[in-house]
Amino acid sequence: MANIVWHTKLRIFLDLTRDDLGHSEFPDLWETVYRTDRLYAARGVPVAERDLQCGGVCQEAGVEAWLHLRLRAGRREAVHEKAEDEDRHNVPMSDEHKAYQERILRVAQEDGFRADSEVRTRVGRSWIQTDTLVEGDGGRRIGWEVQLSSAGMHGPRSVRARAARAEKNGITPAWHTDRSDYARRNDTHWTRSNNLPAYVIAKNGDLRVVSGFRALDFWHCDIHAVYPCPNGVRRCGRFHATPKPRDVLFDDLVRRTAAGTIVPVQFRVGATTHRFWVTDADRDRLEDLRSDDTQLPPAQEPNPPARASRNRPTCKPSLPTADTPAPGPTLPDAQIPAQPAPVEEQTASVQPAAATRPTLHSSGLPTELVELQQTADDASAQLEQLTDHQERDRQRRVWRAAAVTVQAAVTQYARSKGLNRYEVEKQLRQVVRHPRTQQGTP
Repeated sequence: MANIVWHTKLRIFLDLTRDDLGHSEFPDLWETVYRTDRLYAARGVPVAERDLQCGGVCQEAGVEAWLHLRLRAGRREAVHEKAEDEDRHNVPMSDEHKAYQERILRVAQEDGFRADSEVRTRVGRSWIQTDTLVEGDGGRRIGWEVQLSSAGMHGPRSVRARAARAEKNGITPAWHTDRSDYARRNDTHWTRSNNLPAYVIAKNGDLRVVSGFRALDFWHCDIHAVYPCPNGVRRCGRFHATPKPRDVLFDDLVRRTAAGTIVPVQFRVGATTHRFWVTDADRDRLEDLRSDDTQLPPAQEPNPPARASRNRPTCKPSLPTADTPAPGPTLPDAQIPAQPAPVEEQTASVQPAAATRPTLHSSGLPTELVELQQTADDASAQLEQLTDHQERDRQRRVWRAAAVTVQAAVTQYARSKGLNRYEVEKQLRQVVRHPRTQQGTP
């Protein structure tokens, strides 16, 4: 049976649960459609040529399932032509699926958000069916869709179309799974937890989301960066962002998406667009970076620290899967040096004043550039001579600040003169580090 019928010629959906089929503007619509279908049947027209398709489960699965109409005990019914199409409507919801729905409802309602399961939202002449719909702050609506291992070997089809329809009509799609092959898809914002039994999902322990949430690392593309330049050049001198996998608790994900402190983003790497969740602070910094990648986006106010939890975990900790390739290698935080912000006050010294011209070195480069490079090299040499851990950390910060200053100055000078930045940097280092060779050249 099917309650939603798609009329291929009229291009409308017919809701058999409503007297007017959902179209009050067309009186006697049922009589017209039903009599036409009976006329086709009397003349032996095949069901596949009667213009009626299943507009519910079958269409969402990407299957063209043909229907015919009948009246039984005064009740309107649409019957599938094939038994396998009918069976598609009778797949029972798994206990794990129900447990996820109940958990989303419980978490949302405990935090004061409205939530309901199996919600049908009217969209024009059709509908959007949502597993669990959470209404958050500011009119925000999060549509949770749960797709578990029982969904089949080939995964859910038409995910992109369903997510696009939901997003177009004000519902933020949030798809959750326990399968790694689903989580690697880029058709919507997937999150993943470990494969767990229903009784574990339903209890109040800490359920971890091991895939689909990211923290953005913002860094300066200079000689000290640990990531390769995503633009494919040696060092472009700009700022970039690299997503790094982070775990988050499922309950926190539900409440924070409703509150708007965790939001979906699209991150393009090459020709592929990856979709994942980040904090709203990272989202804002990413938008600032995309508008101007010559400056480090200002740090936003940090989110409130995570609260201590006395709940027992619902699963064993596991390494996160790298389902979103980053433009460079992903390393532990301890191995990634902090990227300092550019020192704008010091770079201003290389800009000529309105009434004076900059002093030139014998190499033809501004003396200020040579002095900045010498300062950075001296700071690096002092770092190599230190053995105390705290002193090395202090000197390392001094060296990095000096290196950032000279890189910004080189960029500014090359841009103002229309020169190749790489060649300017190469010449500057040659002048400072190999003065005798430089003097010997004509």
